[in-house]
Amino acid sequence: MKKQLIGTVATIAMLAPGLAMAEDGVIKIGLLAPQEGVFTEGGNDGIRGFQMALNNYDSEIDGKTIEWVLGPTDETPDNAVRQARRLIEQEEVDFIIGPLSGSQGIALRDYAKTIPNKTIIDAASGAMETTYVEPAENYFRYNANGMQWGYGLGSYVIEEKGWTRVATIAADYSFGYTNFMGFAVDFCQAGGEIVDRFWLPLGSGDFASIIAALPYDVDAIYLGVGGSDAINFLNQYEQAGGDTNLIGGTIMADQTVLSARGRAKEALVGTPTSGPIADDWDNEGWKAYVENYQTTFPEGERFASPSLFATNYYNATMAALIALDEIDGELDDDHANFHAALSAIDMEAPNGRITVDDKRQAIASVFITEVVEGDDGNLYNTFKSRVEDVDQMLGMSEEEFAALGLPSRDTPDCEALRNQ
Repeated sequence: MKKQLIGTVATIAMLAPGLAMAEDGVIKIGLLAPQEGVFTEGGNDGIRGFQMALNNYDSEIDGKTIEWVLGPTDETPDNAVRQARRLIEQEEVDFIIGPLSGSQGIALRDYAKTIPNKTIIDAASGAMETTYVEPAENYFRYNANGMQWGYGLGSYVIEEKGWTRVATIAADYSFGYTNFMGFAVDFCQAGGEIVDRFWLPLGSGDFASIIAALPYDVDAIYLGVGGSDAINFLNQYEQAGGDTNLIGGTIMADQTVLSARGRAKEALVGTPTSGPIADDWDNEGWKAYVENYQTTFPEGERFASPSLFATNYYNATMAALIALDEIDGELDDDHANFHAALSAIDMEAPNGRITVDDKRQAIASVFITEVVEGDDGNLYNTFKSRVEDVDQMLGMSEEEFAALGLPSRDTPDCEALRNQ
């Protein structure tokens, strides 16, 4: 699966010294994507989505050639900022697409404020604070945040599954809090009870103590971890004989995890989840996008269906290209024309219409899905329902939304929401 991407990265590394200065007739993009850590496979698929978007324009805008330089990251915020600074200061890119992970997004929002005449277009990160708390004027995000992705799943498991008592396990960082909060607000408002909450640091590896501490008198366990953490947890949970129903956080039931082999696969079938895509959505634009992904990258070098990371990187890149096309590839010195074009984006993406609010945050579709095994033996998220035009305040007024508090280990207050 990594063969083609390794070749691409190696080529970029060889070219980098000769590309350090942006030339006339060239638009230069810096791309941030994980190449180590728990989200490596998500980063690799994000690069695939980025490449697909460039292919739509033959890597050219109004006669200007598009070149790109990779900023390989891990999952840490400091690393993402170092790579972004290198891309801006040494590689002299025109703008950045990235990052992937939630806390990295918050860090890059703050970095963006130090480079007001440049632009950062978020690729896939989902922390709410990135575009909600003191957002940067030159930071744009065309994917819904984790709270938007999680909203609707809680009421679904109550109404369709009858699961009213759950324990929750989520990643102990900004995206984990945000995605969990979207689920929990909806679940608790619908009358559900969260019996216990557990938090896992990224890259934990050994989950035996948490598995042993899980309560038995619950209807289901919400699992809000992704990448290799999700695979490791599921394998250890199966080995420990765990058989409680699972509810998937958005990145737990993505193709980066569904493609896992072994006992983890057995635990996933039937798991309800929510997020930006449904693998079998019966929409012509989505089906064409999936076919394009499958034909662009040979089997064995990709997932059975594009992951949410591929789709988010694709959408972010398409937004950038559409905006560049609108300004004939000519960037103002302060990027004012680029920012105006990015703010006006109204894009029919493969996973539905995307616009942005006044904080440059996506208003987008959210899908409720369940994991099924396909005829080919692969796992997929099958479509159950879709909500269009979900904004980052979940349709609430500013006062109502602010009253929930910012995502954290202790937010939201489930009992208070149940009693509303």
